[in-house]
Amino acid sequence: MSVPGGTMPAAAPVTRVGSRIEATFEGREGAAFIPFLSSGFPGPADTPRLLERLAADGADIIELGIPFSDPLADGPTIQAASWRALEQGVTVESTLDQLAEVSGDLPPVVVFSYLNPILRMGVERFLARAEAAGAAGLLVTDLPVGSHPELERRLAAGPLDLIPLAAPTTPRARLETILGHASGFLYYISRLGVTGARKALDASLEDQVRALRKMVRLPVAVGFGISTPEQAAAVAGMADGVVVGSALIAALGQGEAAFAELSAALAAAVHRGA
Repeated sequence: MSVPGGTMPAAAPVTRVGSRIEATFEGREGAAFIPFLSSGFPGPADTPRLLERLAADGADIIELGIPFSDPLADGPTIQAASWRALEQGVTVESTLDQLAEVSGDLPPVVVFSYLNPILRMGVERFLARAEAAGAAGLLVTDLPVGSHPELERRLAAGPLDLIPLAAPTTPRARLETILGHASGFLYYISRLGVTGARKALDASLEDQVRALRKMVRLPVAVGFGISTPEQAAAVAGMADGVVVGSALIAALGQGEAAFAELSAALAAAVHRGA
Protein backbone atom coordinates (compact mmCIF):
# COMPACT_ATOMS: atom_id res chain seq x y z
CA MET A 1 0.00 0.00 0.00
CA SER A 2 1.59 3.24 -1.10
CA VAL A 3 -0.65 5.84 0.51
CA PRO A 4 -0.19 5.30 4.27
CA GLY A 5 3.10 5.67 6.05
CA GLY A 6 5.48 8.53 6.61
CA THR A 7 4.49 12.13 7.00
CA MET A 8 3.28 14.63 4.47
CA PRO A 9 1.52 17.98 4.73
CA ALA A 10 -2.18 17.82 3.99
CA ALA A 11 -2.61 18.19 0.24
CA ALA A 12 -4.60 21.28 -0.66
CA PRO A 13 -7.51 20.87 -3.10
CA VAL A 14 -9.02 23.53 -5.31
CA THR A 15 -11.45 25.77 -3.43
CA ARG A 16 -14.61 26.18 -5.50
CA VAL A 17 -16.95 28.91 -4.33
CA GLY A 18 -20.52 27.68 -4.02
CA SER A 19 -19.73 23.97 -4.38
CA ARG A 20 -22.87 22.05 -3.49
CA ILE A 21 -20.82 18.89 -3.03
CA GLU A 22 -18.43 20.44 -0.54
CA ALA A 23 -21.41 21.99 1.26
CA THR A 24 -22.87 18.50 1.66
CA PHE A 25 -19.84 17.42 3.69
CA GLU A 26 -19.34 20.62 5.67
CA GLY A 27 -20.53 20.38 9.25
CA ARG A 28 -22.20 17.00 8.85
CA GLU A 29 -21.92 14.41 11.57
CA GLY A 30 -21.11 11.11 9.96
CA ALA A 31 -20.67 9.84 6.45
CA ALA A 32 -22.54 10.65 3.25
CA PHE A 33 -24.36 7.94 1.30
CA ILE A 34 -23.37 8.11 -2.39
CA PRO A 35 -25.25 5.60 -4.58
CA PHE A 36 -24.45 5.04 -8.26
CA LEU A 37 -27.13 4.74 -10.95
CA SER A 38 -26.43 3.70 -14.53
CA SER A 39 -28.43 5.96 -16.85
CA GLY A 40 -30.97 4.17 -19.03
CA PHE A 41 -31.06 0.93 -17.04
CA PRO A 42 -33.26 -1.03 -17.01
CA GLY A 43 -35.07 1.24 -19.47
CA PRO A 44 -34.49 4.79 -20.75
CA ALA A 45 -37.67 6.13 -19.16
CA ASP A 46 -36.79 4.77 -15.72
CA THR A 47 -33.87 7.06 -14.87
CA PRO A 48 -35.72 10.15 -13.54
CA ARG A 49 -37.93 8.03 -11.30
CA LEU A 50 -34.97 6.03 -9.96
CA LEU A 51 -33.01 9.20 -9.22
CA GLU A 52 -35.96 10.46 -7.21
CA ARG A 53 -36.15 7.09 -5.45
CA LEU A 54 -32.51 7.35 -4.35
CA ALA A 55 -33.10 10.87 -3.08
CA ALA A 56 -36.18 9.80 -1.13
CA ASP A 57 -34.28 6.89 0.38
CA GLY A 58 -31.63 9.20 1.82
CA ALA A 59 -28.89 9.66 -0.76
CA ASP A 60 -26.66 12.62 0.11
CA ILE A 61 -24.93 12.71 -3.29
CA ILE A 62 -25.79 10.64 -6.38
CA GLU A 63 -23.44 9.39 -9.07
CA LEU A 64 -25.12 9.14 -12.48
CA GLY A 65 -23.23 7.01 -14.97
CA ILE A 66 -23.29 7.77 -18.69
CA PRO A 67 -23.29 4.46 -20.61
CA PHE A 68 -20.20 3.72 -22.67
CA SER A 69 -19.33 0.87 -25.03
CA ASP A 70 -15.94 0.07 -23.47
CA PRO A 71 -16.22 0.65 -19.71
CA LEU A 72 -12.82 -0.71 -18.68
CA ALA A 73 -13.07 0.28 -15.00
CA ASP A 74 -16.40 -1.44 -14.52
CA GLY A 75 -17.15 -5.03 -13.69
CA PRO A 76 -19.73 -7.25 -15.42
CA THR A 77 -22.78 -5.87 -13.60
CA ILE A 78 -22.32 -2.24 -14.63
CA GLN A 79 -20.96 -3.25 -18.03
CA ALA A 80 -24.14 -5.19 -18.75
CA ALA A 81 -26.31 -2.28 -17.60
CA SER A 82 -24.33 0.11 -19.78
CA TRP A 83 -24.61 -2.09 -22.86
CA ARG A 84 -28.34 -2.55 -22.36
CA ALA A 85 -28.82 1.21 -22.12
CA LEU A 86 -26.80 1.78 -25.29
CA GLU A 87 -28.86 -0.83 -27.14
CA GLN A 88 -31.95 1.18 -26.19
CA GLY A 89 -30.51 4.40 -27.58
CA VAL A 90 -29.35 6.13 -24.38
CA THR A 91 -26.86 8.93 -25.07
CA VAL A 92 -25.05 11.71 -23.25
CA GLU A 93 -27.74 14.12 -24.42
CA SER A 94 -30.63 11.95 -23.26
CA THR A 95 -28.96 11.37 -19.90
CA LEU A 96 -28.52 15.09 -19.28
CA ASP A 97 -32.03 15.85 -20.50
CA GLN A 98 -33.47 13.38 -18.00
CA LEU A 99 -31.31 14.74 -15.20
CA ALA A 100 -32.64 18.21 -15.98
CA GLU A 101 -36.20 16.95 -15.44
CA VAL A 102 -35.61 16.13 -11.78
CA SER A 103 -32.37 17.76 -10.64
CA GLY A 104 -34.22 20.40 -8.65
CA ASP A 105 -35.50 17.67 -6.35
CA LEU A 106 -32.18 15.85 -5.96
CA PRO A 107 -29.09 16.14 -3.80
CA PRO A 108 -25.88 17.04 -5.68
CA VAL A 109 -25.34 14.79 -8.70
CA VAL A 110 -21.91 13.73 -9.96
CA VAL A 111 -21.88 12.76 -13.63
CA PHE A 112 -19.73 9.66 -13.99
CA SER A 113 -18.33 9.30 -17.51
CA TYR A 114 -15.53 7.95 -19.63
CA LEU A 115 -13.64 10.48 -21.69
CA ASN A 116 -14.80 9.60 -25.20
CA PRO A 117 -18.45 10.64 -24.75
CA ILE A 118 -17.28 14.01 -23.42
CA LEU A 119 -14.87 14.57 -26.31
CA ARG A 120 -17.48 13.55 -28.84
CA MET A 121 -19.90 16.18 -27.54
CA GLY A 122 -17.12 18.75 -27.07
CA VAL A 123 -15.69 19.62 -23.67
CA GLU A 124 -17.15 23.11 -23.29
CA ARG A 125 -20.53 22.06 -24.67
CA PHE A 126 -20.62 19.05 -22.35
CA LEU A 127 -19.77 21.16 -19.31
CA ALA A 128 -22.39 23.75 -20.20
CA ARG A 129 -25.05 21.11 -20.81
CA ALA A 130 -24.22 19.28 -17.59
CA GLU A 131 -24.35 22.48 -15.55
CA ALA A 132 -27.66 23.45 -17.15
CA ALA A 133 -29.03 20.00 -16.33
CA GLY A 134 -28.22 20.54 -12.67
CA ALA A 135 -25.08 18.43 -12.29
CA ALA A 136 -22.73 19.45 -9.49
CA GLY A 137 -19.67 17.35 -10.24
CA LEU A 138 -17.83 15.28 -12.83
CA LEU A 139 -15.78 12.11 -12.48
CA VAL A 140 -13.87 10.98 -15.59
CA THR A 141 -12.73 7.43 -14.99
CA ASP A 142 -10.12 7.10 -17.75
CA LEU A 143 -8.35 10.46 -17.56
CA PRO A 144 -5.34 9.88 -15.27
CA VAL A 145 -3.96 13.07 -13.82
CA GLY A 146 -1.05 14.31 -15.94
CA SER A 147 -2.07 12.38 -19.05
CA HIS A 148 -3.56 15.44 -20.78
CA PRO A 149 -2.75 18.62 -18.80
CA GLU A 150 -4.55 21.04 -21.14
CA LEU A 151 -7.76 18.99 -21.08
CA GLU A 152 -7.53 18.58 -17.32
CA ARG A 153 -7.22 22.35 -16.92
CA ARG A 154 -10.28 22.90 -19.12
CA LEU A 155 -12.33 20.47 -17.07
CA ALA A 156 -11.12 21.89 -13.76
CA ALA A 157 -11.89 25.43 -14.91
CA GLY A 158 -15.46 24.47 -15.72
CA PRO A 159 -18.52 24.84 -13.51
CA LEU A 160 -18.46 21.32 -12.05
CA ASP A 161 -16.41 19.91 -9.19
CA LEU A 162 -13.79 17.62 -10.74
CA ILE A 163 -13.73 14.50 -8.58
CA PRO A 164 -10.33 12.75 -8.39
CA LEU A 165 -9.58 9.05 -7.94
CA ALA A 166 -6.92 7.51 -5.72
CA ALA A 167 -6.10 3.83 -5.29
CA PRO A 168 -4.21 1.64 -2.81
CA THR A 169 -1.19 1.89 -5.12
CA THR A 170 -1.18 5.71 -5.33
CA PRO A 171 2.19 7.05 -4.09
CA ARG A 172 1.98 9.74 -1.43
CA ALA A 173 3.75 12.30 -3.59
CA ARG A 174 1.31 11.77 -6.45
CA LEU A 175 -1.61 12.82 -4.25
CA GLU A 176 -0.34 16.39 -4.49
CA THR A 177 -0.60 16.22 -8.29
CA ILE A 178 -3.98 14.48 -8.22
CA LEU A 179 -5.45 17.13 -5.94
CA GLY A 180 -4.04 20.04 -7.94
CA HIS A 181 -7.20 20.41 -10.05
CA ALA A 182 -9.61 18.54 -7.75
CA SER A 183 -12.59 19.69 -5.72
CA GLY A 184 -15.66 18.15 -4.15
CA PHE A 185 -14.31 14.94 -2.63
CA LEU A 186 -11.64 12.32 -3.19
CA TYR A 187 -12.96 8.97 -4.44
CA TYR A 188 -10.79 6.27 -2.88
CA ILE A 189 -10.87 2.94 -4.70
CA SER A 190 -10.89 0.40 -1.90
CA ARG A 191 -9.16 -2.34 -3.89
CA LEU A 192 -7.46 -3.00 -7.19
CA GLY A 193 -9.42 -4.22 -10.21
CA VAL A 194 -12.83 -3.28 -11.55
CA THR A 195 -16.10 -2.40 -9.85
CA GLY A 196 -18.20 -5.21 -8.45
CA ALA A 197 -19.78 -6.59 -5.29
CA ARG A 198 -17.52 -8.43 -2.84
CA LYS A 199 -18.17 -10.64 0.17
CA ALA A 200 -15.67 -8.93 2.44
CA LEU A 201 -13.78 -5.68 2.79
CA ASP A 202 -9.99 -5.52 2.69
CA ALA A 203 -8.65 -6.08 6.20
CA SER A 204 -6.30 -3.11 5.86
CA LEU A 205 -8.92 -0.68 4.50
CA GLU A 206 -9.45 1.19 7.77
CA ASP A 207 -5.74 1.87 8.19
CA GLN A 208 -5.53 3.02 4.57
CA VAL A 209 -8.44 5.41 4.86
CA ARG A 210 -7.44 6.88 8.20
CA ALA A 211 -3.93 7.56 6.90
CA LEU A 212 -5.31 9.09 3.71
CA ARG A 213 -7.65 11.42 5.61
CA LYS A 214 -4.68 12.82 7.49
CA MET A 215 -2.96 13.67 4.20
CA VAL A 216 -5.72 15.36 2.22
CA ARG A 217 -8.13 18.19 2.96
CA LEU A 218 -10.90 16.97 0.69
CA PRO A 219 -13.51 14.61 2.14
CA VAL A 220 -12.66 10.99 1.35
CA ALA A 221 -15.38 8.72 -0.06
CA VAL A 222 -14.70 5.01 -0.42
CA GLY A 223 -16.10 2.84 -3.22
CA PHE A 224 -15.55 -0.38 -5.22
CA GLY A 225 -16.77 -3.62 -3.69
CA ILE A 226 -19.14 -2.32 -0.99
CA SER A 227 -22.13 -4.61 -1.28
CA THR A 228 -24.16 -4.89 1.92
CA PRO A 229 -25.55 -2.60 4.61
CA GLU A 230 -23.10 -4.15 7.06
CA GLN A 231 -20.14 -3.29 4.86
CA ALA A 232 -21.53 0.20 4.24
CA ALA A 233 -21.86 0.81 7.98
CA ALA A 234 -18.28 -0.34 8.55
CA VAL A 235 -16.93 2.01 5.88
CA ALA A 236 -19.07 4.85 7.24
CA GLY A 237 -17.15 4.54 10.47
CA MET A 238 -13.85 5.31 8.76
CA ALA A 239 -14.63 7.52 5.74
CA ASP A 240 -16.47 10.73 4.90
CA GLY A 241 -18.59 9.05 2.23
CA VAL A 242 -19.65 5.57 1.11
CA VAL A 243 -20.14 4.81 -2.60
CA VAL A 244 -22.24 1.81 -3.65
CA GLY A 245 -22.77 0.92 -7.30
CA SER A 246 -22.73 -2.68 -8.52
CA ALA A 247 -24.84 -4.05 -5.67
CA LEU A 248 -27.58 -1.53 -6.41
CA ILE A 249 -27.48 -2.18 -10.15
CA ALA A 250 -27.67 -5.93 -9.51
CA ALA A 251 -30.68 -5.38 -7.25
CA LEU A 252 -32.30 -3.20 -9.92
CA GLY A 253 -31.91 -6.07 -12.35
CA GLN A 254 -34.18 -8.04 -10.03
CA GLY A 255 -36.79 -5.29 -9.98
CA GLU A 256 -37.45 -1.85 -8.55
CA ALA A 257 -38.73 -3.27 -5.27
CA ALA A 258 -35.38 -4.96 -4.59
CA PHE A 259 -33.55 -1.79 -5.64
CA ALA A 260 -35.60 0.41 -3.30
CA GLU A 261 -35.22 -2.00 -0.41
CA LEU A 262 -31.44 -2.14 -0.74
CA SER A 263 -31.13 1.61 -1.31
CA ALA A 264 -33.05 2.40 1.87
CA ALA A 265 -31.12 -0.19 3.87
CA LEU A 266 -27.77 1.15 2.66
CA ALA A 267 -28.70 4.75 3.43
CA ALA A 268 -29.85 3.81 6.93
CA ALA A 269 -26.69 1.79 7.54
CA VAL A 270 -24.39 4.60 6.39
CA HIS A 271 -26.18 7.22 8.47
CA ARG A 272 -26.41 4.94 11.50
CA GLY A 273 -22.91 3.50 11.24
CA ALA A 274 -21.07 6.75 10.66
